[in-house]
Order: sequence, then structure tokens, then C-alpha cells
Amino acid sequence: MNKFILTIRKIILITISPVLFTFAACTADLPGSIWQNGAIDKPDTLTVMTHDSFAVSAELIEDFESENNLKINFLKSGDTGTALNKAILSKGNPIADVFYGIDNTFLSRALDEGIFEKYISPQLDQIDDKFELDSGHRALPVDYGDVCLNYDKSYFSSINLSPPSTLEDLLETDYKGMLVVQNPATSSPGLAFLFTTIGHFGDEGYLDYWKSLVDNEMLVVNDWETAYYSEFSGSAGRGPRPVVVSYNSSPVFELIYSEKALDEPPTAAVVGHDTCFRQIEFVGILEGTKNRDAAKKWVDFMLSTRFQEDMPLQMFVFPVNSNAMLEDAFIEYLDIPESTSNVSYEKISENREKWINEWTETVLR
Repeated sequence: MNKFILTIRKIILITISPVLFTFAACTADLPGSIWQNGAIDKPDTLTVMTHDSFAVSAELIEDFESENNLKINFLKSGDTGTALNKAILSKGNPIADVFYGIDNTFLSRALDEGIFEKYISPQLDQIDDKFELDSGHRALPVDYGDVCLNYDKSYFSSINLSPPSTLEDLLETDYKGMLVVQNPATSSPGLAFLFTTIGHFGDEGYLDYWKSLVDNEMLVVNDWETAYYSEFSGSAGRGPRPVVVSYNSSPVFELIYSEKALDEPPTAAVVGHDTCFRQIEFVGILEGTKNRDAAKKWVDFMLSTRFQEDMPLQMFVFPVNSNAMLEDAFIEYLDIPESTSNVSYEKISENREKWINEWTETVLR
């Protein structure tokens, strides 16, 4: 539909909406009203549970609601772990119809608890098999992002030192006091970086690595915002530390959202072998929903090209739909690791709490 037609539609809606509102308010409860006679179908409500970081363009939601005669109610439910707990506690009589935001660090727990119904979306034909971790098609992949070390390019240039390119580099005295990380017990990227070290050094070696990081004066903070905006020298906050745990997409966003025009990102991601951990997020229809048909439409929508292309600038994650196009800045400047540190979601499920407790005892006490 072209912009001219859209503009005319908006003018018409603005003009007649007060009349429709008054008419509906006066007649909705009367026998033989337009709702009851089916002249106008009252939209159903679909409730979508998400983590607090969920974001999508309002225009996109309005289009979906109009096309499907639905009203979408977003139920933001805390971080991924908190939202999953709410879904589990309401299993069988769900407080929502769909749950988006479960990732591969919590996926096995969700599947073991049986909170999702099976659904094979026709959109799966456009999604690479490497993202489909659930062969039972209960949790369908929506997006991915790579947690990687980021560094301040100007800092290393100013002291004539090469930035770190491996995890081992961070143990060298040249990089003493440069690194800030997040607590894996309170931060999603912090947990992902913990998994990075476990995947690279193994169960037997990762704690020794963290002991050495402590000896090299690593700083631990509770969340990504504090690490990136208060401690990292490459961000707008201009903190004292030139290396931070963030995302491979962060340098591109530094470029896009810079207050002044830049020729290239002021930061860069370390994307060498085993230096990043890939997070994949999923959506699923909650077991027991009374709105299954509408829920299927929403899942299809999240996997569709138009939703997938909206995500990068809304949630800083990337599409799994192979037909989705990225902004030019991502194509030119995004560094994608050829291989990421591998820890299976089954192993994460079995050891997550043990690893966090071991890390806490080693690093914080």
C-alpha cells in the first residue's frame, strides 16, 4: 500500500473515530447491537509474555492487529529467568498465550517443564537449521546475538598497544586493570561470558582462568549498563577501562547513535576463536492457551521478514530469517565470529547453578 493511500486512510480514521467511539459506547450493551449482530467483529486479545528488553515498532503492531482483528497485550515479566519462572508457575492455566524471550541458557528447563505446545510454523522453511535447537518444535528461534569482548580503539592506539585478540591475552600484564565484566549471577551477558570461558577452558580449567583475571585486576559489576556506560572508556560515559564484555553489535550502535557523525565505529569486538558466546532467543505457544489460532499467527509474524527486519534497531539482536535484510551499517561494520564458544543447552541446564556458585566462591569471596 503506497504512502498516499495510507495518508488518506489516516485522515479518514481521524475524522470518523470520534463518531464510531460514541456510537459503539451507546450501543455495545443493547440487544441487537452491531457487536452482537456481527456487523463489526470485536477484536480478541492475545497476551504475549516477554522479558523487559522486548521492543518493536508501534506501526508494525498496529498493522498486525488490523490485519488479524486482534488486540495485542504485552506482559513484560522481568529478565528471562524471572519470566520463565512465572510461565512455569502458571503451567496449564497460563497467564499469557505466547512466551517470547527464552534463550539457549534456559531452553532445556522450559522444555523439561513442558510449558510449550508443539507448533511447526510455515516460516521455519526460511530459517537456518543451526538455530533450531528444539527438534520437537515447541520453542521456535526468533533472533540471535553474540556476546563478545569490546575494546576502545583510540585508547589502544594512544598507548601503541595491540588490543586483546584472545581470552589468554587478558592475563598478560600489558592488560592489567583494563577489563570490566558483569556478574553472571545478575547479568545475562555476564552469564554468557562465563559460558564462553567454560567452553574454551573446560570444566577443569575455567576457574583457574578467572583466578588469573582477578590477579590481573579485573573489575566485576552487577549489570551491563554499569559496565558499559560507567566503566568502559569507549562509551559515552568515558569510564577508565578500555575492555568490556558486551555484544558484537555494540560497535555498530556506537556508530549509528553517535551524537556527531563518525566515519567508523570508535569501538570494536573481539571475534576470534572461542572469544564469543552465541545467545539464541525463542518463542513458543504456552500450553493451555485458549487462543491457539491467534497465537499461531503471532509466532508466524515474529518469524516473518518484516518483523525480523525491525528487530536489529529495536532490540539490538539479529534475524534468523535468511530473507531478512540488515541496515547498511551492519553489513559494513558488523563483525560476526566464525566460531563461538560451544556449551550445549543441555549441559548448561545441568550445571548452570553449580557454575555460578563456583564462580562466586572463586571471584567474589
